[in-house]
Amino acid sequence: MKLVAIAAAAVLTGLLTENASAQAVEDPAVNACKNTGLLALRERSPDITDLVMDMESLAISKADTKVEDVAIKTVLLGEAYIARKEKTGKPDRFVCLLGDKGKVLLTFFTAQ
Repeated sequence: MKLVAIAAAAVLTGLLTENASAQAVEDPAVNACKNTGLLALRERSPDITDLVMDMESLAISKADTKVEDVAIKTVLLGEAYIARKEKTGKPDRFVCLLGDKGKVLLTFFTAQ
């Protein structure tokens, strides 16, 4: 009985460790969307200091579709916090489309 409990604890610990390390790895698609989105937001409002992606709300979906002749390879949906002069308000929803080679095609933010 103790051996089964020890084995179950070891498996659970391994799964938790694997999950934590997978979440700690930075995703190039997320970084590309964040950086491009921050640049676009700053063009409209220079007082924006940062863009914080809510990793809990983030959905990253691989795609194999086109808009006219432009390939869409990845779609990101989620929430992000826009920081203005050290203050962060409510989260905004965002959509980010990436094409070939991780090129950001569109970032779109909307207040909830």
